[in-house]
Amino acid sequence: MGALIARQSVCVLWVLLLIQSAPAEVLYNGIRIEGVWPPQRTLSRAYRPVPYLEHPPEVVPIDVGRQLFVDDFLIQSTTLKRRFHQPRMHSANPVIRAGLEGQRRYAMAFSDGIFYDPTMKLFRAWYRCDADTCYATSRDGVKWERPRLDVVPGTNVVRKGLRDSASVWLDLNEKDPAKRHKMMVFTSGRLEDAIHFIASPDGIHWGETLGTGRTYKQPNYDRSSMFFNPFRNRWVYSVRVSNVGPLSAPELPPGIGRVRYYKEVEDFAEGWKERRELAQWESADERDLPDPEIKAPAQLYNLDATPYESLMLGLFSIWRGPENAEIVDRPKRNEIVLGYSRDGFHWDRPDRRPFIGVSEKRGNWNWGNVQSVGGGCIVVGDKLYFYFSGRRGNPSGAPGINADGDASTGLAVLRRDGFASMDAIGQGVLLTRKLRFSGAYLFVNADASRGSIEAEVLDAGGRVLEPFSRKQSIAVKRDGTRLALSWKGGRTLAELAGRDVAIRFYVRDASLYAFWVSPTPAGESRGFLAAGSPGAEGTRDLPVPSSSSHRE
Repeated sequence: MGALIARQSVCVLWVLLLIQSAPAEVLYNGIRIEGVWPPQRTLSRAYRPVPYLEHPPEVVPIDVGRQLFVDDFLIQSTTLKRRFHQPRMHSANPVIRAGLEGQRRYAMAFSDGIFYDPTMKLFRAWYRCDADTCYATSRDGVKWERPRLDVVPGTNVVRKGLRDSASVWLDLNEKDPAKRHKMMVFTSGRLEDAIHFIASPDGIHWGETLGTGRTYKQPNYDRSSMFFNPFRNRWVYSVRVSNVGPLSAPELPPGIGRVRYYKEVEDFAEGWKERRELAQWESADERDLPDPEIKAPAQLYNLDATPYESLMLGLFSIWRGPENAEIVDRPKRNEIVLGYSRDGFHWDRPDRRPFIGVSEKRGNWNWGNVQSVGGGCIVVGDKLYFYFSGRRGNPSGAPGINADGDASTGLAVLRRDGFASMDAIGQGVLLTRKLRFSGAYLFVNADASRGSIEAEVLDAGGRVLEPFSRKQSIAVKRDGTRLALSWKGGRTLAELAGRDVAIRFYVRDASLYAFWVSPTPAGESRGFLAAGSPGAEGTRDLPVPSSSSHRE
């Protein structure tokens, strides 16, 4: 026995040495991933600082995407004030309405997916229609049509069969045409292998199941989802686990409720083979707001994510009660709160207000249970289109009516990059950390219609680099999401490419949302476009032969 223990100890030591000696993975933004990945953590309600914000890289490469000011990752010092923004509801809501398709009670994207397809020049939506999965298309993202298809003749059903939530991903980089559309669906019941992975060439005709999996152990948990992280080329399973009711996970602390576990794979259809392959990931914490009436501690109901410009954008569905057995007329209160990740695992959620919340007006279509949509958002000109689902419930309180029904899909609109701005009332200054780039043209997303923005470039020692000084800077004095910042004489930043520099912005009575250095005067960012854009031919902001503008 002693010899066996000794051999086991040697094996454990050898594994630890291998982990410690493995080369670190350096991400596109300079963040180093070292040791065990995904990180091993134990969930609790305590707030956790984000490691890369506590210890940012000495130099931040900025060749990928617009650089957003949602946190201090890019900021060395500033006198500006950060302000978080929220979208406005579209006047046409709900844009995909329940009560059609044979009087179905559900017309809701329950994750599912809404993407812009550049090959078809269409907005495309997959959503839950009662027990089935349905499909709709739009030319402007507001007015939707339900095509009559041949899967269930005369309907827009593309997959028939019992389901809970599902995730659909339009994979424009897939080399096999038969797998261009990917679906992960939680099927009927909570049985072994309840998760199915399916592919389709056209998003309409879905083939045989490619793989199956489970979320935890028998019985399984519903409301699990999937997304793609292109920064690390990984499919991520966002797994719902809970210690509420009969499905209690014994490793979770008492009272934490619904949480998320994590798994990443290169093949989306690999599935979950064993529960132990999952890592504890995210939960609601002490900073999440309780329901103003119920006062129940918040829980994390779902986490969808999408690649937007230079980071992963997280849509956290925060549950604020009540439990299913306590619902009478109003559906449970789930609301979408945003998070931001620069390494794909750790999330910063600086603004805990609902980004998309429930309506407080009884009888409104989104009176309760607001849920996020797979793909996150679509870049439409100078706007971001966020789709979400909500439920009317049973506002009359009449007996025998399911209070979690009558579900539709709506649209919220935000300025492009408009999650947070750095504002100046009067004169303010923002100095970035040391940066490195390969481009030539500095661009900003800013509202300087009542003021101005100027810039100068500093070397690694903090000295101003002529001719890129404030004195030579040509001020921006208007509002726009793609504004060039330049210097007199027409010199470009190409001569500073590859060097470690910092940028100092002088902001007067203006708001700064983002900056980036583009390789061309057109201002493309080379960043990721979430669920696509009518102005792009693929998943990234790259030069295109012709551009198109879309307005509401």
